[in-house]
Amino acid sequence: MRNRIFRGLSALALGAALSATAAAGAYPDKPITFVVPSAAGGSPDVLSRLITTQLARDTGATLVIENRPGAAGNIGIALVKRAAADGYTVGYGNINTLAVNRSLFKRLPYDVDQDLTPVAHLFDLYNALIVPADSPIKSVQDLIDRARKEPGRLSYGASGVGTTGHMGGELFKSMAKVDVMFIPYNGGPAAIQDLLGGRLDYLFVNTSEAAPLVASGKVRAIGVSSLKRLPMMPDVPTLDEAGVKGYETVSWGGVVAPKGTPDDVVATLNAAIQKALQAPDVRTGLATLGAEPAGGSPAEFKHLIDRETAKWRQIIESAGIEKLD
Repeated sequence: MRNRIFRGLSALALGAALSATAAAGAYPDKPITFVVPSAAGGSPDVLSRLITTQLARDTGATLVIENRPGAAGNIGIALVKRAAADGYTVGYGNINTLAVNRSLFKRLPYDVDQDLTPVAHLFDLYNALIVPADSPIKSVQDLIDRARKEPGRLSYGASGVGTTGHMGGELFKSMAKVDVMFIPYNGGPAAIQDLLGGRLDYLFVNTSEAAPLVASGKVRAIGVSSLKRLPMMPDVPTLDEAGVKGYETVSWGGVVAPKGTPDDVVATLNAAIQKALQAPDVRTGLATLGAEPAGGSPAEFKHLIDRETAKWRQIIESAGIEKLD
């Protein structure tokens, strides 16, 4: 449904909207700051630059990336909250800053509902469930069987508490009804090294990270977190196919603006993003990184945020994960 919506947007209608805006001497007539709540070079930064570059080409506007990492993305989103609600400061918001963090932290420096306006859903990323190449675990069912046979003995890690690797692991524990240990790491590379060294039994990692490890023969991918098979790993079954019915973890990202940003400005930005997501360079770039273009209306993005907030709140509460300061 989502893809049909944004494929159906008329290029003529988009051009008319942008032309009308320009003719009125209105938005955008000065540079737009795009806040990315993570360090330069990471996946959110690379993906954001891919799309903002295309937006600049399409609209003639200047978009300036401002990296504001720290506090699991909360610092950057708080900056968006405090900005003037005129469309000249927007930001990248994702599953963590807009959904998971709401239940993971005791306090946030922003309120997603009261301080932010959803603009557009940009893309979806997925995780792969990987084990060491020499592991006796050959399938998802093997993993479940062994975990049930030896409760509390198997372990998995992730690059920090609240990441999709962690949350996806807790969802797997809940749905597969297994008892395993979670070990948090300060970054993905350390977790991968411990997996390769035999100190972890499995990991959920982004498919773009997993693919070269699989190709090198260092690890085996036994499942992916999407509901359909992925072009990047077409021979790897989904966890749903593998028996964990309904399992899905999506590392999604999108654009948010300060609450009170005018509806016409939000509509203009949304329409421009829909067009950018259809550009061949953007689609190729997303595919290279294991991402799929999303799209849709601001209301649809808001619905996604609400749905994911409820989903991960339940997982965090049922897993007894201690809230962070």
